[in-house]
Amino acid sequence: MKALQDKILADGIVLSDTVLKVDTFLNHQMDPVLMKEIGEEFAARFGKEGITKILTIESSGIAPAIMTALKLNVEMVFARKRKSLTLQDGLITSKVYSFTKKEENEISVADKFIKEDDCVLIIDDFLANGQAALGLIDIVTKAGAKVGGVGIVIEKSFQNGAKLVRDTGIKVESLARIHSLENGTVTFVEDQIMVEV
Repeated sequence: MKALQDKILADGIVLSDTVLKVDTFLNHQMDPVLMKEIGEEFAARFGKEGITKILTIESSGIAPAIMTALKLNVEMVFARKRKSLTLQDGLITSKVYSFTKKEENEISVADKFIKEDDCVLIIDDFLANGQAALGLIDIVTKAGAKVGGVGIVIEKSFQNGAKLVRDTGIKVESLARIHSLENGTVTFVEDQIMVEV
């Protein structure tokens, strides 16, 4: 998605060979016009999958997920990372390890929000090591529902998460696929393919 790639090149900050900071438009401050375009793009890519529900994880996945849900005219639910006083019983849970925060979280969704007849589209901001996406797939599976696909805003293709998630056989669509962050430069997979040809 060119608008997203352009935004990453203009406003993303490469902090290391594995870390890209996008807090000016995606995961702290959000660009609503870009989020709307992202939602439209995911809706176009998954519009024929029979999606009945969008699932994401708090908090950075919420904006692209709600915009996708709006375009597909379905409800969106997010998995919580923290325990809630009002959400104690009837939970579907999964363990997710965060390599960024170096901690394991138990994520949860109330079982009343995902039913066996749902076809769920999972949306998340990043795909790096794949743990969040796999945790969300686990929740959908435990609910007895179908995973209709996984939509990722930014995929770090040089890390193993994309392969892990694709190896499940589930359709994965990433709007920006990063080949490398080496030497402080963002190189997209598409650019790398063109260079190698």
